Amino acid sequence: MTTTTTRPGTKRAVRAAAVEHPHHARRWAILGVLGLAQLMVVLDATIVNIALPSAQRALGFSNEYRQWIVTAYALAFGALLPLGGRVGDLIGRKTTLIVGLIGFAAASAVGGAAQGFGMLVGARAAQGAFGALLAPAVLSLLTTTFTDAKERAKAFGIYGAIAGAGGATGLLLGGVLTEYLDWRWCMYVNVVFAVLASIGALSLLHNQRGGAGHRLDVPGTLTVSSGLFALVYGFANAETHAWGSPAVWGWLVAAVVLLTAFVVIETRVAHPLIPLRVLLDRTRGGALLTVLTLGVGMFAVFLFLTYYLQQNLGFSPIRSGAAFLPMIGALAVTATTATSVVVPRVGPRPLVPAGFLIAAAGMLWLTGLDVHSGYAGSILGPLMVTGVGFGLAMAPAMTAGTSGVAPADAGVASALVNTAQQVGGSVGTAVLSTIASSALTGALAGKTPTAQTMAAAAIDSYTTTFTWVAGFFLVGAVVSGLLLRTGPLPTGAEPAAHM
Repeated sequence: MTTTTTRPGTKRAVRAAAVEHPHHARRWAILGVLGLAQLMVVLDATIVNIALPSAQRALGFSNEYRQWIVTAYALAFGALLPLGGRVGDLIGRKTTLIVGLIGFAAASAVGGAAQGFGMLVGARAAQGAFGALLAPAVLSLLTTTFTDAKERAKAFGIYGAIAGAGGATGLLLGGVLTEYLDWRWCMYVNVVFAVLASIGALSLLHNQRGGAGHRLDVPGTLTVSSGLFALVYGFANAETHAWGSPAVWGWLVAAVVLLTAFVVIETRVAHPLIPLRVLLDRTRGGALLTVLTLGVGMFAVFLFLTYYLQQNLGFSPIRSGAAFLPMIGALAVTATTATSVVVPRVGPRPLVPAGFLIAAAGMLWLTGLDVHSGYAGSILGPLMVTGVGFGLAMAPAMTAGTSGVAPADAGVASALVNTAQQVGGSVGTAVLSTIASSALTGALAGKTPTAQTMAAAAIDSYTTTFTWVAGFFLVGAVVSGLLLRTGPLPTGAEPAAHM
């Protein structure tokens, strides 16, 4: 048998490299397109929160229905992410990304034009469904576009900064749009992002498939989607029902049963939706738990500090959003520099636990808030410390969550990272809101509800929540330190047999 070799630098070698990695020459422009698409998804998670009070007044729905504007998106997005990741592997990530962008833009336009509660909720659910297509496509394209270890670390640093800081940016942009234009522009602005990203995707990307010859795992899709829906729905119900209510524990039990059935199915089908080799890798498991835990904690920072800034310090929506800018800067600088310098050399293990510990210190610092605290003396410092912690942990964890997978599994690995972040945020919403509510009730017990006692009780509920988040982060430091492997991450993986 005769074999031929291609010398590096020859025309044949250049052509071969171009076929294998068609995005390489335009990789930094592609990063800009992917970053814009990811920013749109992340912004939408918080920009709508700022618009909710105005939307509620305009459309006339009650407080008990208000949460469903947020929950409808979370349900569709979280439940359909694994399917969205595998669809990208099967039909091509460029196609999936563009369909997701166009669908997200159309749903946003419908939401902006909503004339009633049902129309707005339906649009939010459609946004979640199309977001579940484009978010895994973005991350898998990032994984397959950057093949050099140092460049991949830098790209993931930028991506992690967008993922971590986009929520705070959404608060600022939402405040500007709501105050100077109209709440509907918090939906319409997505159309601008989507059009720009679609033009870039059409001109720069090639449609790469990762799962040629594979078929969709229908039983696995149904069980995991139903299980994730039940999980998010159960925790969402905990915001308005007692934990002992069947509306909460009944759905959570159903989620456990369905997700257990999903694991059993994945061990027996020929072409699993989520091959267990992807899910059970030690480093990837540690990365997924990291992203999930960070999702819980980031929710606490954005939500409860926004309450404190607006209700206790009297900040406007714009000023509240601007108050998070120092954290965004600290997160972005830390994520991009640390991952480009440290991760390629020693891997994520030194960074992630350190990030958790620093973020925990920031949370504990915030527990010192009281009715006399101000922004400069009591919030600015903890925000910057927490931003550094998030930057050290988030970007390396996202890199680890998608490293070392075969090209056929890049989409589903990316979907798992997004799913962990979404589920973490949903769990955080329910659990931390319940903790805050219980702390508020306890602080008011036996006291006359004056303006001063109400303000003090509200701050007590926030600081109690920050204490719990610090505890979650300390657990995250231990778990990530135990699970993440020492040493640089692999840049690729050999195709492995299906489990």
